[in-house]
Amino acid sequence: MPAMTKDGGGNKGKGQDKKAQQYGVTPQSVDFNDWYNEVVKKADLADNSPVAGAMVVKPYGSALWENIVRWLDDRFKATGHESLIFPTLIPMNFIAREADHVEGFAPELFTVNKIGTEELAEPYVMRPTSETIIGHMWSGWLNSYRDLPFLHYQWGSVFRAELRTKAFLRTSEFYWHEGHTAHADEAEARAEVRTILDLYHEFCRDVLALPVVRGEKSASERFAGAVATYSIEGMMRDGKALQSGTSHYLGQNFSRAFDVKFQTRDQKEDYAHTTSWAISSRIIGALIMTHGDDAGLMMPPRIAPIQVVIVPVGRKDNFDEMVAEGERLAAQLRQNGLRVKVDKRDGVTNGFKYNDWELKGVPVRIELGPRDLEAGVVVVKNRTSDDKETLERDLAVGGMQERLDGIQAWLLARATDFMLENTVTVDTYDEFKAAIEDGKWVRAFHCGDPESERKIKEDTKATVRNVPLDDAEFFNEREEGGVCVHTGKPAAYGKRILFGRQY
Repeated sequence: MPAMTKDGGGNKGKGQDKKAQQYGVTPQSVDFNDWYNEVVKKADLADNSPVAGAMVVKPYGSALWENIVRWLDDRFKATGHESLIFPTLIPMNFIAREADHVEGFAPELFTVNKIGTEELAEPYVMRPTSETIIGHMWSGWLNSYRDLPFLHYQWGSVFRAELRTKAFLRTSEFYWHEGHTAHADEAEARAEVRTILDLYHEFCRDVLALPVVRGEKSASERFAGAVATYSIEGMMRDGKALQSGTSHYLGQNFSRAFDVKFQTRDQKEDYAHTTSWAISSRIIGALIMTHGDDAGLMMPPRIAPIQVVIVPVGRKDNFDEMVAEGERLAAQLRQNGLRVKVDKRDGVTNGFKYNDWELKGVPVRIELGPRDLEAGVVVVKNRTSDDKETLERDLAVGGMQERLDGIQAWLLARATDFMLENTVTVDTYDEFKAAIEDGKWVRAFHCGDPESERKIKEDTKATVRNVPLDDAEFFNEREEGGVCVHTGKPAAYGKRILFGRQY
């Protein structure tokens, strides 16, 4: 495989600006927000909808989401979880039963007051999440410790009012799975929370090529109604953090609110210990912003809807022949389990096709022309490089999986290097503010006071991303005896914690 530069194969600065102009997207260095919005639309991932704040996911984006669903769903089932389906509408009084929950979600609720022309005696809300209705149903299903654990999850969409929307990242309706489990004791429930967090970490690292930091949220950043919230945090290429998945230990809070209790082994009565967890369609936003460059998307091969695109190159009198040969080549690659597309578009220039597939981030492009056919070769180009290779056809086919694995590893290494290079350790508040303003993540001691967190956020727009776990892949070392970077009080947590601006 040809060498690949850290900026994804293009040159930085003027070279990247030129490439962005070629592909018709704003350079990341000029306006990252515009770059993102343009890539989402021009790469055919999603479009605006006539419903304010909601998006239409187009076939290419839907295929990407289907690959995400497929991998996660297989893993959920392999770990003993069962899927179910709950209604979109939830009685308003359910939301109000758990005090922290209603306070956390009240500003985001969509309310249904009428069916047809009839006013409802009690409004429904369109579910922002389903802990309440699931708790209500569990209360009728659970009798004995023998019934536990409940290991449930569902795929669907949820609704939360958003003032400022952004495709995949923040929309009024978004897509996800939500896991909900009930256990006989705290230890088992907490083990479930950690199992799912580690599964999410594996998925991000090994499938999406996203380096993420596993850790526990501070008290002020917890999910509404949770006893403990754990997250995976990824760094986007503008330095901002994206909470890419969460796993919550809910204690007995929702069980008490919805009477989810059971008879224990010693014939006593107790409330179930519950969890919830989710990764949503915002993970597609993470994928775009972690791996994209000024030419558009870069799809990690293991999740890419199309891993290899074949572009037949021919004149009018032999174009159909080259398309047929492209299909034969595609069949060879598909026999090896690869996802392949032949670009059969007629009347479109080769240059346009090349740019289009670069924009869509397809990992490998194969160009096949009459002279190549005669010579028994193909021209191969990785999305992560500007270089092309001319290879014997059998060698290109036989080595394609290794090529794709190399691209996958390179994307993970590039993203990991970027995260580590843009994370700094500080000891003073002046250093803290300067680093945040410079678009960095910050590792610092903190006293754990929510009021201090509030003032830091007000001051710098930075929040605690999480407290990295002791066995987390990054930033896990313990350092006793520090003082808070903001208040000067003794530090909590026994280690530096992670701060950054977020999406």
